[in-house]
Amino acid sequence: MPGIDEVLDDIYRLRLFVTGASPNSARAITNLKTICNEHLKEKYELEIIDIYQQPLIAQSEQIIALPLLIKKSPGMERRLIGDMSNKERVLRGLGLT
Repeated sequence: MPGIDEVLDDIYRLRLFVTGASPNSARAITNLKTICNEHLKEKYELEIIDIYQQPLIAQSEQIIALPLLIKKSPGMERRLIGDMSNKERVLRGLGLT
């Protein structure tokens, strides 16, 4: 039986940085939620951060382009920029291919 650390390591911790309710931001949120629901089921935590409402978090992550997805775990941190419409690219970035 896996220990609690192994179970936690299997959870995808994702942070999506967006700019308000812009069309690009809305598209990124919708596309990413669809991908997560199809491929990660209940094995992910998604934090959506609006840089207008939480500028300090964006500054601490050194955001240079938006929308930006940061995969914190499992494995190495990965960053993906764009509206997440290229499903294969997102899956590859999450290490799911």
